[in-house]
Amino acid sequence: METQKLYYSDSHLYRFTATVTRCEKVTNGYAVTLDATAFYPEGGGQACDLGTLGSAKVLDVQERGEEVIHLCDTPLTVGKPVEGIIDAERRFDLMQQHTGEHIVSGIICARFGYHNVGFHVGTDMITIDFDGPIPADALPEIEAAANRAVWQNLPIRCWYPTPEELPNVSYRTKRVLPWPVRIVEIPGVDKCACCGVHVAYTGEIGLVKLFSCVKFHQGVRIEMACGGRALALLNAAFDQNRQVSQAFSAKWMQTGKAARKMNERLAAAEYRCAGMERRIWDAIAADYQGQGNVLHFEPELSALAVRELADRIAEKCVGTAAVFSGTDGNFNVCLVNKNGDVKELGSALKSALNARGGGNPGIFQGTIPATREQIDQFFQEWFRR
Repeated sequence: METQKLYYSDSHLYRFTATVTRCEKVTNGYAVTLDATAFYPEGGGQACDLGTLGSAKVLDVQERGEEVIHLCDTPLTVGKPVEGIIDAERRFDLMQQHTGEHIVSGIICARFGYHNVGFHVGTDMITIDFDGPIPADALPEIEAAANRAVWQNLPIRCWYPTPEELPNVSYRTKRVLPWPVRIVEIPGVDKCACCGVHVAYTGEIGLVKLFSCVKFHQGVRIEMACGGRALALLNAAFDQNRQVSQAFSAKWMQTGKAARKMNERLAAAEYRCAGMERRIWDAIAADYQGQGNVLHFEPELSALAVRELADRIAEKCVGTAAVFSGTDGNFNVCLVNKNGDVKELGSALKSALNARGGGNPGIFQGTIPATREQIDQFFQEWFRR
């Protein structure tokens, strides 16, 4: 039995009454059909509506042929009327995103000739995939044009052309569609085939914000958000910028300049620290001049610094330099022998103390989940061999 689709006649209908025509037990609940519904089923990149039918929660909505199936958590009585209440905030958000996508896709199709080949509504943003390249510097112009269409508060028309009318209707599509075709038109902006639900006027979208445009397959993927989502994301970004401005003691419109200046200072400080570090490593290595095998612990070094220190010690000693840095259970290790092979020693560390890592015959580098006492004992025995 065909379900009357009330969401097409009024996309802002959030409460309705209908008769239950079927209720079947399924794996995850009860599959319910009605003689009419305002619950939009999942399709075309747009998520389904959620809400209630009487006392039952609507968990999912899918379209099968001419019927709309509501997955409910409890059964409903066949033949009885039931009140449906849709999560209006969720529906309106999805309509804002979907209609905003139409505007952006229409503008890009008109200016570049590219088609929307993918559309996904995520938790925060929506993504649109296009089948051709769009220069990043074109995004501000596309965004401005989209918002002009929003602020003009254009009426959105949805209709089914007759079989005779359809061949003469020019609309955005990736392929020829058989009748019947539902056309969604935003005057002067977009006209396309679409089975989704949309706001009645573009002004209801409120705001269109494009966040990124990156290469994707042979085209690009645009991240964007509309309406309440766009406002929430911009508010979150502003709050982050406010925190940055406080941290840098900079005006909130000058945080970028302050961040660049801080990066320059950090780079200069790192350069100076690297020079001081090298002098310290040389001083430490000098203490091992002419010694045989060396076991050395140094606190709080990066893996790169451990490698550099081990190299310098190995240049001074006449055996293997074994350098460790970290805390019990989490040490970085580097073994270096300028004139010999540490492969056997590295393998023994792995076997005895569960070290992880590798290298070449003269160098072994990795991590070891042992204590300092265990490492000391291991090397005392190894170096006595």
